[in-house]
Amino acid sequence: METLSENRAFGGTQGVYKHASTSTQCDMTFGLFLPEEARDGPVPVLWYLSGLTCTHDNAMTKAGAQTWAAEQGIALVFPDTSPRGEGVADDDAYDLGQGAGFYVNATQAPWAPHFKMWDYLAEELPALLGEKFAIDLDRQAITGHSMGGHGALTLAMGLPGRFRSVSAFAPICNPSASDWGRKQLTAYLGEDEAAWAPHDATLMMRETGFDGPVLIDTGTSDQFIDLLQPEALAQAIAEKRQEATLRLQPGYDHSYFFVSSFMEEHIAFHADALYRD
Repeated sequence: METLSENRAFGGTQGVYKHASTSTQCDMTFGLFLPEEARDGPVPVLWYLSGLTCTHDNAMTKAGAQTWAAEQGIALVFPDTSPRGEGVADDDAYDLGQGAGFYVNATQAPWAPHFKMWDYLAEELPALLGEKFAIDLDRQAITGHSMGGHGALTLAMGLPGRFRSVSAFAPICNPSASDWGRKQLTAYLGEDEAAWAPHDATLMMRETGFDGPVLIDTGTSDQFIDLLQPEALAQAIAEKRQEATLRLQPGYDHSYFFVSSFMEEHIAFHADALYRD
């Protein structure tokens, strides 16, 4: 593992690291904020999954999360959104290929050799963090924005017992019924829609739900709200009688201004779960 940068931040350290990934068969870069408490021993961790076109850097520099994580004594992980580099498949469209991994294990050509983001986030990166840093893997929570909100919800429901809480900012809620989803799931997983179900938060909610609290915020002025389909997930949550808070925030759009406006509340929400006995 290579240290690309480490900066003092809010009493802790904001680092950026690169390593050769066995899951994606390429170098992967991630950001990690460790609060001051990590000097004395392992701390809880909140994963932040970013959206389309983003790298590890976008949320790390724009979401305003470190100040609230430092206050709560929580580490933050900012993974990349896809494999990258020479020899890694890509597409001219912004919503497919590099920067648009959709947090799945691709099975179709040309994506299958590198696009194993589910395995990377479910297995490889947590093991690396636990080995190299003062991270308490028994206390994990997850959040994300847009495509990353989709990833946070599907990983939380797909890995029972892993995460104590899950939240999302403007998540893609029902990708199998949206143009932000059908195109990508077909490309990565093939045309059999049964293979898509474990990566659709609405379908997963109906089937299994989540064994903990859920918090979701979406702006009423989000320019992509028809693609996000928050109403589909809301209906599934109601049918499942899932413990959840869904909020439509008046006037907010899809930007990091929206994310940073509610970041304090999301981190406090996760802190309640992470520190609960």
